[in-house]
Amino acid sequence: MATADARRRLRERPIGVTLLLTIVGYGLVVGTFVLDVPFYPDLTNEQVHVLSHAIAIINASATVLLVAGWRWIRAGEIEKHRFAMTGAFGLILLFLVVYLLRVGGGGEKYFVGPDLVYYAYLIMLAIHIVLSIVAVPVVLYALILGLTHTPAELRDTAHARVGRIAAGSWILSLVLGVVTYVLLNHAFDYTFTPTFLLPF
Repeated sequence: MATADARRRLRERPIGVTLLLTIVGYGLVVGTFVLDVPFYPDLTNEQVHVLSHAIAIINASATVLLVAGWRWIRAGEIEKHRFAMTGAFGLILLFLVVYLLRVGGGGEKYFVGPDLVYYAYLIMLAIHIVLSIVAVPVVLYALILGLTHTPAELRDTAHARVGRIAAGSWILSLVLGVVTYVLLNHAFDYTFTPTFLLPF
């Protein structure tokens, strides 16, 4: 009964729920960067490094699911598409937890390398961050519509149109995130700034 009520509310107010969840998500990230919240455990540089690897694996796995989901919906395989997209969303929630733990409990890594690579890295990182910010509401909206409507009902909603924007921005953001991870952690060097020394 409670599940049916929650589904009905989501179905009736997809934009409102999208806005609420978007604000909560943005608040968690901004709060972790700006506020000194004694919620996170203190992490060593090595632990931050391990979490960075975990984030890259999560993002790469989410990318594979998103591409598979895109291919499956184009082939008309709706249930496989739904599985892939909800799985990718679950991985992104896991990413958020690991990312906030890494930043809030450890700190941030800063790229050190040749100027040309450094500027390319910054451009890719900036595009990754902007796309990840933009993707949040469209991904949530497409997901809410997909979970609360039947396939036949979805034809009368913005799900397909919004889903294309969501998947495209999300995939590009994740790919750039993995590329910048490789540059930062494997191809070149970095400096590490603990959270309590971040300039906020």
